[in-house]
Amino acid sequence: MSFSNKQENSQDLTEGNKRGKNKKQFLIISFVGLMIFSLFIFKNQLRASFDKAEKSEEALAETISQEPKIPEIRQELIAIETGDTFSLLLQEKSDLEPGTISAIYESAFDVYDLAQIKAGKKIELIYGYADNELKELVYKINNEEELVVSQTEDQGYKAILRPIPYETTIVTKRGKISSSLYQAALDQAIDERAVIALADAFQWTIDFAMDPREDDTFAFIYEERYLEGEYVMPGEVKAAKYVNQGTPYYVFYFSENEDNTGFFDEKGNSVQKMFLKAPVAFKYISSTFTTGLRYVEKFNVSTGHRAIDYAAPLGTPIRAVGDGTVTLAGWNGSYGNMVSVRHNGTYSTNYGHMSKLAVKRGEKVKQGDIIGYVGSTGFSTGPHLHYEMVKNGVKINPLTEILPPGEALKGESLERFKAEISSWQAELDQ
Repeated sequence: MSFSNKQENSQDLTEGNKRGKNKKQFLIISFVGLMIFSLFIFKNQLRASFDKAEKSEEALAETISQEPKIPEIRQELIAIETGDTFSLLLQEKSDLEPGTISAIYESAFDVYDLAQIKAGKKIELIYGYADNELKELVYKINNEEELVVSQTEDQGYKAILRPIPYETTIVTKRGKISSSLYQAALDQAIDERAVIALADAFQWTIDFAMDPREDDTFAFIYEERYLEGEYVMPGEVKAAKYVNQGTPYYVFYFSENEDNTGFFDEKGNSVQKMFLKAPVAFKYISSTFTTGLRYVEKFNVSTGHRAIDYAAPLGTPIRAVGDGTVTLAGWNGSYGNMVSVRHNGTYSTNYGHMSKLAVKRGEKVKQGDIIGYVGSTGFSTGPHLHYEMVKNGVKINPLTEILPPGEALKGESLERFKAEISSWQAELDQ
């Protein structure tokens, strides 16, 4: 073989080796690329699987959240009708066993006697939804307080009294008198009970049977009470203003401490004075008369006397205008059935023509106590109360008698009072 042929063969081998090496490198690179691509595909698939699983969990959670929840309790209301007794009512209208009913009654007895339940009210029973066991019994005793009998851990029962959990809204109402406060309030669609509360706040200051005049104005701020979003009743009067013949009168509810809580004027004087302005409460006269009454000077056959006549329906309650001792309770000539109360060494009051007496001679009475009922006994032509005030033995006009203000707030209490009422007074004066 010639040298040239050997050289050609050597070159061919070298090129073959190079091609083989290049092919091997290509295969390695291709394999690595394929592996990287496969890993990329696997990673994306794995991520998609996780995302799908996560979305499935979210969808499941959303589905569960949309499913109706089983309530924890169920409630049952039982109406009380005339003649119902607690035990028989629950035996007839609930699933409670006689032993449970007896246990509830006994546990509540020292707190409230359930024998005193009243027709027109309701008893609320609250059961556990799952076990159907009685958890609570609730009975609203009055507008402020309710009895709650709850199941204890040992399956017994415990009773407490608690304030009714009203939701409250503060409202302001205003009006002008054309015939009476009562009618003016109705014209403004004010709850009748709120009007009575307003009059009660002024019961030491204004006689709403005698004092109001046409074009008098009023404004007051009070609570409206709601239960479960439904209006129930008016609540506490916070502040009020009544302008009588151009003179403004204010009252603000304020609590200095447990012993001194009530209504005060704008200067911090208690308005709760020695005497009420009228012996007949507004709630008994508001719908029957508030105008046309006047201070009366009249003379009978024996002697002249000064008095105020309140024309009120037969049987209307008459109240003592102040604390005192009953010095007369019985028939007294032209006065008919009469009660006299001595308040102190200066003042006494007389109440005549009663249909019925509610006190006896020597009895102690408190301001506002019922002492008798309107009638037409003695020298009388129709049902009315003949009311007199006597000062140092002389009959005087109760409407014009100026009594000292009640005890005034002082120091820190007065400063706190002024701070609390400033926004109320600004609202009333608008």
